[in-house]
Amino acid sequence: RKQKTEAERKARGGEKIVIERIVHQTMLQRSTFQVVRQLVRHQVTDASSLILERSLNRVQLLGRVGQDPVMRQVDGKNPVTIFSLATNEMWRSGDSDTFASGDISQKTTWHRISIFRPGLRDLAYQYVKKGARIYVEGKLDYGEYVDKSNVRRQATTIVADNIIFLSDSVKEKV
Repeated sequence: RKQKTEAERKARGGEKIVIERIVHQTMLQRSTFQVVRQLVRHQVTDASSLILERSLNRVQLLGRVGQDPVMRQVDGKNPVTIFSLATNEMWRSGDSDTFASGDISQKTTWHRISIFRPGLRDLAYQYVKKGARIYVEGKLDYGEYVDKSNVRRQATTIVADNIIFLSDSVKEKV
């Protein structure tokens, strides 16, 4: 009987260790879950635990300039070069198995490009011309303005931080 009790005690001791490990893992999983939940919900309780998350606002456009650039200033501050850029999307409608059949459809989208960077702003104002083919990198910006009729309007703008001139006549000048 003593041997049986001794064996039971050892088995229970092993069970106790296994249970302690499970409890420890569960507690660790809960604390990890709470940290992740806090990050996802942005519930930062103190300034020392503030974590800045990364985000991305990036636009790449390849198209043709729709109008010569204009330079604008408000009260002599923040000059900006503005022009429009057209991008085209083309697709073939009809049966997709036969490439040659079907009508070609096209959609043109117009984008308002704004350039604030001093060197790039002046370069674009001088060399970008209507019809030129260019590549623009930048970010999306949404804003509001009041038109001449005092109506509030929303505007989506691409704030460019890089331009590559693809037209031969422009590349030779720059």
